[in-house]
Amino acid sequence: MPETPHLTPLVASLPATVPFVGPEAQERTRGRKFRARIGANESSFGPSPAVIAAMNAAAPGMWMYCDPDNHDLKAALAAFLGIDIGNVVIGEGIDGLLNLIVRMYVAPGDAVVTSLGAYPTFNFHVAGFGGRLVPVPFENDRENLDGLLAAVKREKAPLVYLSNPDNPMGTWWEASEITRFIEALPETTMLILDEAYGETGPASAQPGLNVSRPNLVTLRTFSKAYGLAGIRCGYAIGEADVIASVERVRNHYGVSRMAQIAGAAALADQAYLRGVVARVAAGRERIAGIARANGLAPIGSATNFVTIDCGADGAFAMKVLQGLLSRDVFVRKPMVPVLDRCIRVSVGLDHELAIFEEELPGVLAAARGN
Repeated sequence: MPETPHLTPLVASLPATVPFVGPEAQERTRGRKFRARIGANESSFGPSPAVIAAMNAAAPGMWMYCDPDNHDLKAALAAFLGIDIGNVVIGEGIDGLLNLIVRMYVAPGDAVVTSLGAYPTFNFHVAGFGGRLVPVPFENDRENLDGLLAAVKREKAPLVYLSNPDNPMGTWWEASEITRFIEALPETTMLILDEAYGETGPASAQPGLNVSRPNLVTLRTFSKAYGLAGIRCGYAIGEADVIASVERVRNHYGVSRMAQIAGAAALADQAYLRGVVARVAAGRERIAGIARANGLAPIGSATNFVTIDCGADGAFAMKVLQGLLSRDVFVRKPMVPVLDRCIRVSVGLDHELAIFEEELPGVLAAARGN
């Protein structure tokens, strides 16, 4: 056998997996398209018409590299949020920012605390940098703040991840509880507070931005309520020295010119955002009603999806998931014990939810063996 370049021991030890199998990969395997794409927590409503117009106008200029400083978008965000431009940094969606922050604070072998069943891309990055995940089970379908805090202190963890509202359950904590958690953390532990779904949740769930704490970084995105998941654009808010450290390691040409222009245009159209948030709320109510009509229990959600308790165990919920997929309805489900009794349905367009409503009774009957 010829000699080949050697992977590092860390990379060689990683499993050949990715956090998600996308709907496109599933469609290629199945040989046909989904009729209802309501599983990836995207905004089926799309971006504002003003954003589409700005992107169309910008298209001829895509021969140019992006501004590596992301200046215009950073300035727009700083003005919108009422913070200094040095307190915000742009990245390739929250996923890209998670990669950078894990890289900054986690050395091989370090303990990293998160909730068992929480956003798997974070876990993927922790494994990629050699961190040791310390998972804390959900409690009553919410992330267990006291459990997370106890694990941080026990393990002397340099990093902890918390999403509010959370994925995959859609539940949330009020701002007072999040603030209590932040203030109880050791000063040497960095908290990643993921607010990807902040726009679709109640204002009372968001603590005021704090850019003076050196152990807190808040992540937000244009992927969800703003309807721009495909352009990969998110941002981190934090204390100036923390943000400056992110600037040291980020890919300075990672956020495309189109993404920067689209993000600024989306931010400027808050009226459209408010309309989307209202449509998301109506969609959640419709999904919850469909669930109840079929004898299932929807879990209260502050996100753009509803997690539905199928009333049995993980094996039964998997039958429901597979039954929906077989009928060309793309949904997902939590996979860890207790949470795995559920499926998760994203708010979609009216015709997509109508397809879900039509197919669910037959899927449930088949899963129950009727």
